[in-house]
Amino acid sequence: MSLLVTGSIGIDTVKTPFGFSENCIGGSAVYFSIAASFFSPVRFLGVIGEDCPFDLSEVFKDRDVDLEGLEVRKGSKTFRWGGSYEGEMNEATTDSVDLNVLAEEPPTVPKSYQDSEFIFLANTAPSLQIQLLDQITSSAFVAADTMNHWIVTAVDDLKELLDRIDMLVLNEGEARLLTGQRNLITAAKDILEMGPEVVIIKKGEYGSMMCDTNGDCFILPGFPTAVVIDPTGAGDSFAGGMMGYLSQAKKVDVISLRNAMVHGTVTASFTIGDFSIHGIKAVSKADIDERIDTLRKVTQF
Repeated sequence: MSLLVTGSIGIDTVKTPFGFSENCIGGSAVYFSIAASFFSPVRFLGVIGEDCPFDLSEVFKDRDVDLEGLEVRKGSKTFRWGGSYEGEMNEATTDSVDLNVLAEEPPTVPKSYQDSEFIFLANTAPSLQIQLLDQITSSAFVAADTMNHWIVTAVDDLKELLDRIDMLVLNEGEARLLTGQRNLITAAKDILEMGPEVVIIKKGEYGSMMCDTNGDCFILPGFPTAVVIDPTGAGDSFAGGMMGYLSQAKKVDVISLRNAMVHGTVTASFTIGDFSIHGIKAVSKADIDERIDTLRKVTQF
């Protein structure tokens, strides 16, 4: 089935205990698309400014990523983000952010994309996510990501979005902030009452949790990796692996969702192994399959 992602393309500067990476490629749509393309063709929707130093056709070379939806906007500047990690590197500190083109109107969905069946609205303002969703003529499954900034500044728009999507993906801090609940099971239940049928709560190195309106709950540990260089993009890679698997499976049920989480977890485990997209770009589908087999073995009892 067709999979459409819309989100950011960014110029990132990242500092971790393991080094410093300046003006490297980043952005939610970039990480998502690389991860998803291991399992499914991807339709890429995003906008950059004239100053963007990256050739996206080279970034996605040899991958089934359709760039018809990439807009280079004259007179605009590309989104920039600077962040740093300390200690256990479970959460980034934003040191600088220039929304630039992300503060403008969203890109137009090409006519060839409007029949997309699986949609992922990567993290951006909920009002923009809604505008993009309005341009889709039909869809089988819509998922979205969000962040604490929008929960604080645009909660009404976010709640409108939640009533229109099938799945929300967010981290544990965001789940607690959105619901006011400390217990994640209770927080998940409250989010489901806001509209989506499925909620997935990411818990960093400790894995993820899925709850749905049928009462099903699934808790998956993180992949046991000893190499964590840069966590930037891990959540977007997780989402890409999940949605790519669901699109390939052509269905969404409790079993396919659990398998999708496994694929997302393993894909993200490669992203954290190097700065920017270098970790995930260096692996093959065979590498992913090997780690899926390892994760299956270490979670059996």
